[in-house]
Amino acid sequence: MGLIRGVARTAVIAGTATAVSNRVSRRQAGRWANQEQEQAAQQQQAAQAAAQQQAAQQQASQQQSGGMDAKIEQLKQLADLKAQGVLTDAEFEAQKSRLLGS
Repeated sequence: MGLIRGVARTAVIAGTATAVSNRVSRRQAGRWANQEQEQAAQQQQAAQAAAQQQAAQQQASQQQSGGMDAKIEQLKQLADLKAQGVLTDAEFEAQKSRLLGS
């Protein structure tokens, strides 16, 4: 009877150890999965922020180049008015300085 009792006791201990080990493994796997999800979310947010910043820079660049094109066109119009005699040299220089902001 002692042998059966020893074998049964060993089986219970082994079963308990297996159950505990499985529970710990599942809990740890859940923690790792949560960490991976958090890291993926952070990377996605960083990528979105970078894309927004790049879009803002492109828009600012386009606005600056668009503003320069408009200034060039206005300078051409001023030069035409000066060539036609509508503007004097002083008026042309004043308008050019105002336009170029210097």
